[in-house]
Amino acid sequence: MLNTRPLGRGAAARKYDLLTAMGAHALGQGRSEQVLVLRLITLVTARYSWARDALCVGQREIARLWSVDERTVKREMAKLRGRGWLELTRAGARGRVAEYRLGVERILEDTRPGWSRVGPDFEHRLSDAPDDGPDDGPDDGKVVPLPLRAAQVPPPDLSDGSEWALAQAILHAEAPGPYASWLRALRREGRSGGRLMLCAPSRFHAAYVQTHLCAQLLAACQSVDAGIDEVVVSAGA
Repeated sequence: MLNTRPLGRGAAARKYDLLTAMGAHALGQGRSEQVLVLRLITLVTARYSWARDALCVGQREIARLWSVDERTVKREMAKLRGRGWLELTRAGARGRVAEYRLGVERILEDTRPGWSRVGPDFEHRLSDAPDDGPDDGPDDGKVVPLPLRAAQVPPPDLSDGSEWALAQAILHAEAPGPYASWLRALRREGRSGGRLMLCAPSRFHAAYVQTHLCAQLLAACQSVDAGIDEVVVSAGA
């Protein structure tokens, strides 16, 4: 497995392998998946800093590059974070854009079925490439298996395209424990201006989320819709 990030010796080849894996995956999928992956590939080739292992680009610039509006950028970036292909390393703030890094291990895990279509040499290289770092002991150079996915529950359904569905995708990827235990059960009840209203299965459930997870919940919602300034969780009837 290509188990190092694309830095150091052989980095150029690993970058091309990563982009090839994404492209081969997309070409075997439907149109919406193809567009999403093409947008990521274009963003990476145009703006990714491999030396810093970071993507630091504003939504307005991404929108211009993708020929879309900023609302579409928010949705697409949320989808990429939700599947673990992009990882947020620094949240955006006033006068400072958010910073991301590529989720290389997750990208390779998800694109593996398409490797054979590139060719046996490509599949072998990504499956068995040794670590080219220094020799630190008898285990150095061995293939490191991909970690299991943290969340052992299925990802949320994004078909309705709501702000809550996209926020759930982010929480599923970045906070799998709280998502599985508490946030997965919440249902969208409505929206009034900047207030998003969610429904919990019980009073205890609602109280726990409001007390312990409110900030995390609000941050995920605001990352896909800056118009949200409050998330209210109440118990269902």
